[in-house]
This record gives sequence, C-alpha cells and structure tokens, in this order.
Amino acid sequence: MSVWHTEANSLRVVPLKKAKQENSSVKTLFFDDELCRKAVPGQFIMIWIPGLDEIPMSISYTFPQGASVSVEKVGPATEALHALRAGDLIGIRGPFGNGFRLMKKGSVLIVGGGTGLIPLTFLGEKLAKLGVKITFMAGAKTKEKLLFTDKIGLLARKNRGKMIVTTDDGSCGIRCLVTDAAEELLVKEKFDMIYACGPEPMMYKMLSLAEKHNVAFQASLERLMRCAMGICGSCMLGKFRVCVDGPVFTKAQLRAVKDEFGRFKLNFNGKRLKI
Repeated sequence: MSVWHTEANSLRVVPLKKAKQENSSVKTLFFDDELCRKAVPGQFIMIWIPGLDEIPMSISYTFPQGASVSVEKVGPATEALHALRAGDLIGIRGPFGNGFRLMKKGSVLIVGGGTGLIPLTFLGEKLAKLGVKITFMAGAKTKEKLLFTDKIGLLARKNRGKMIVTTDDGSCGIRCLVTDAAEELLVKEKFDMIYACGPEPMMYKMLSLAEKHNVAFQASLERLMRCAMGICGSCMLGKFRVCVDGPVFTKAQLRAVKDEFGRFKLNFNGKRLKI
C-alpha cells in the first residue's frame, strides 16, 4: 500500500468553512484539508457523520486550502449534512480512486445528468485551463434540478465551445433526454473525447454512442462503497472494484463488463439487483 493511500485513509475531523445552497435539493459544503486540496476531478472522499453513517461523495471543487462536496438530500445521512452550518464538524477520509484523464488539446464532449454534473463541472474547470474546446451537455428532470449552469456556460464560451441544456419536462432548454441530444450532435460534430457522469443507463447509452462514432470515452460510476479501499466488495462491477479500479473507467474497461454495466448493481446485502 502506498504512503499516499495510507495517509489518505486516515480519518481527519474538520470544521465546515461554509455551506452554499445550489438548488432545492443540493448544498455545497466547503472545508480545509491538505490532502483533498490535491484531488483531481472524478475522485471521491468518504464523509463520516458522527453517530449516523459514512458515505462516499464526489469532490466538486478544490481551492488552495481544501475542497468541497456538493450533496443531494436523498436520505438520513445527506439530510444530516444539509443541516450542518459553518463551524460544525465532519470526518473525512480520502481522496480515493482514479480520476478523469485530462485531454490537453482537441475538442471534448462532456455529458452530465442530474448530480453527475457535480464532478463534471470540476472536470470542465480543469480542461478550460488547458485550453481544450468544451461542448457541455447538462441534463436534468426539471429546471429546478439543474446544477452549475452559469459556471458551465462560462467555461464553454471561454473555450470556443457551447452549452446545451435538456430537461425531461421541457422547463429549461430542449425537452428530451440528454442522450438524445448527444446522439444528434455526434452525427454532426467530431470529438476527441466524451466524458460522462449520471444515471448508469444514461452512461451505458453514451458508451454505445462512443463505440458507434469511434470516440474515446471516460465515465465516472457510482456504486455502494463502504471501505473505499477495495476490501469489502460492495462496489463490485464485474471484475472491477469501483472504489479502487475506478470510479472513472475507460471505454475498453466498460466494454469488458458490458453485460453488467448499466444493468445490475449490488445492494447492502450483496444481492445483485437490476438497475
């Protein structure tokens, strides 16, 4: 085990610097931490809520003193995180996993659905600094569920690209699934890389489109993660342990587990469930 991984796995208790409401169900929590400030887009941390649970969260931003996570309120643990204020304490481990491999030139298509926009916006900021041309597709069920569109639009415009917004109900942008809009765009334009994050069936569709149009592909996956060190097996995807082999996977890796990717996952009891 590397020194870096050993150090990252140590539990650190840190106070929140501030909390920012992003939409009706997502809040961003900022904290100082020497290790997390070095994280790359796609990596995650484990957040311990004293007396309640420990859960994985994608890093949404880094700054010179630390990092942030953007948390969707979906259950008791995330509700507890939403209730925290500046000065309250949380426990953190990480960062863990493999992040996105950054393109240093060319044109990229970033496709995000729902909270998948969290790590992808962080990725977009890094790519923008490298001067990569960015086309960013942001999808959500409704306008109220969209995230970071102001920031995404600015990143795309600064890099000769564009932002395309889709919503299932048509309350903002194009009324369709984000994958439908991506399919139309890939017929018209060429890209050197597709990055994706969101619901797994959405990413499965993007993998299929990347194969059809012969475009390199990376996707960040979400699975049940308990240890974050590849020991417990709760995050298995075929032959891969998502916490250590991912959470970012390439087209070749996902092709190797295509019978399971986008179709099955494990529950808390290790039972295989349809997605």
